[in-house]
Amino acid sequence: MKGYFDEVVRLLKEVGYYRDGGSKHQKWRHDGGKPTLTVPHKILSRSTANGILKDAGIGKKL
Repeated sequence: MKGYFDEVVRLLKEVGYYRDGGSKHQKWRHDGGKPTLTVPHKILSRSTANGILKDAGIGKKL
C-alpha cells in the first residue's frame, strides 16, 4: 500500500516549504512566517495527510 508522503511533500514544495532536518519525522519550514510542520515518513491515513496540508494553509485535499 502506497502512502501519501510523496504527494504531501510535492504540495509543500509548491508553496515554498523546504526540508530542515529530521529522519523518521521530517521538519519542514517556510520563510514566510507559516508554521513549522512535522511530517512522518509513513503517511498511511488520508486524514493525517489532509491535516498536514491544512496546517500548511493548503486548501487542496487528497
